[in-house]
Amino acid sequence: MSTHNSRSQQTRQQRAQDGKGVVPGQPDGKGSWQRGRWTLLLIALVCAAPVLGSYFTYYVIKPKGGTTSYGALINPQRPIPEALVVMGEDGKPKKLASLRGRWLMISVDRSACDKPCVTKLYFMRQVRATQAGERERIVNVFLRTDPGKVPDIVDNAYKDTEMLIADPKEVAAWLPAEDGTQITDHIYMVDPSGNLMMRFPKDPNPTKIKGDVTKLLKNSGIG
Repeated sequence: MSTHNSRSQQTRQQRAQDGKGVVPGQPDGKGSWQRGRWTLLLIALVCAAPVLGSYFTYYVIKPKGGTTSYGALINPQRPIPEALVVMGEDGKPKKLASLRGRWLMISVDRSACDKPCVTKLYFMRQVRATQAGERERIVNVFLRTDPGKVPDIVDNAYKDTEMLIADPKEVAAWLPAEDGTQITDHIYMVDPSGNLMMRFPKDPNPTKIKGDVTKLLKNSGIG
């Protein structure tokens, strides 16, 4: 009996010296710990795969505007200038940046608003309307480059559009135009954080604009 106890004690001491002591509730042996660590690492990689994939796509592949969207992505983003002051129908000045918090679909043109101008406003209204329950996340903005009167027929038809007077030089310094075009040829998209992020081409296809806007609203949890 004493010999058996002595040997058991020696075995436990030897295991403790070798770092192989058994701890209740934990794997017995170095191999078990290694398998456990690899299992945890594999689970972590599976969980992180979507995030790693998006980072790889954006920073390594760097998709260009037009390959995954109809509108041209603005890179780097251009925040609304804090100095860009506009004036509404009430005649009171305010910063355009005060509209942050929702998606802004912006058109720039003269107050007289000729046929191409009206066409842009019409497309913007229809795109917003087709977003159904998500349409309240969008504000349509008509940035007028002069203080002239908006025709009554236009004013009455687009009551849901913010019609704001802005300094054309300040607007032109913020909004980029495609080569061979002017800022009045485009419709722009600004995200709820106030960053200019997309420019739609001259004479756009409203169905394709709708597709881009729908994807933006679906994939964004802000605004």
